[in-house]
Amino acid sequence: MVYDIIIIGGGPGGLAAAIYATRYEMKALLIAKAMGGELATAPMVDNYPGFPGMTGYDLMKKIEDHAKSFKVEIKAEEAIGITKNGAFKVKTAKEEYEAKAIVLVTGSERRKLKVPGEEELMGKGVSYCATCDGALFKGAVVGVVGGSDSAAKEALLLAEYAKKVYIIYRKPEIRAEPATKKLVYANPKIEIINNANVVKINGEKMLESVDLDTGKNMKLEGLFIEIGGIPASDLAEKLGAKLNEKLEVVINEDCETNVPGLFAAGDVTPVWKQAIVAAGYGSIAAYSAYNYIKSLEAK
Repeated sequence: MVYDIIIIGGGPGGLAAAIYATRYEMKALLIAKAMGGELATAPMVDNYPGFPGMTGYDLMKKIEDHAKSFKVEIKAEEAIGITKNGAFKVKTAKEEYEAKAIVLVTGSERRKLKVPGEEELMGKGVSYCATCDGALFKGAVVGVVGGSDSAAKEALLLAEYAKKVYIIYRKPEIRAEPATKKLVYANPKIEIINNANVVKINGEKMLESVDLDTGKNMKLEGLFIEIGGIPASDLAEKLGAKLNEKLEVVINEDCETNVPGLFAAGDVTPVWKQAIVAAGYGSIAAYSAYNYIKSLEAK
């Protein structure tokens, strides 16, 4: 069987693409090693319109159920290779699938500190998204690990809720944009700890403190890790898709890559890393794939 479209990725962008593909009456297949993507690990999501105060898992389950109501065909497999010779062929460990177009929504993985206690306390005080979880830390003392512009903006957002925000950065000075840096320095709730690394995260049921390589132990109720992400762009790169300096898949406003028939959306591309944005771009990618397939049929 040749599918019209194969969607690779089971996060909000992939599921949105699948919903739109079936509404355009395309024969669609969604392949994902695990459903939900990074969002499924969020302890609380309060910024997805219409679904306030939900865990990431519960939100993704609702979106998955919505997709399944349209009879979206889903394979719980990992795509390990894509080739193109006219049509696309997607290889998994179990099977090989063929399609006229591909929508790549493979997301990215948050960089981890890889220190003791990080995995155990993820969702129990350790977070990778202030936009998602910041409101849970009203009146708390929290830390942000990182010195980029994103880390500085996370600290500014957290300062709207927390009593105190520490930025913990391994270099002598944070490297945020000048305007952002000014706002950080002017905020009385934010304190920067330079030349320091978190080497251990402590707590039984919830985060209690962190150890720094300076020898200091800091009492914290929340720790937000903002040290970048790693785009899952290997499949696109092997197909010849253009990547930027951050290894994100370059797309235009229609989610087209430089490879005809290959579309991309969500966190694997240079867009704002938010679920609602991924879902929006996923729907655009599906629509663009539909138009691409129609153009093939017209030839």
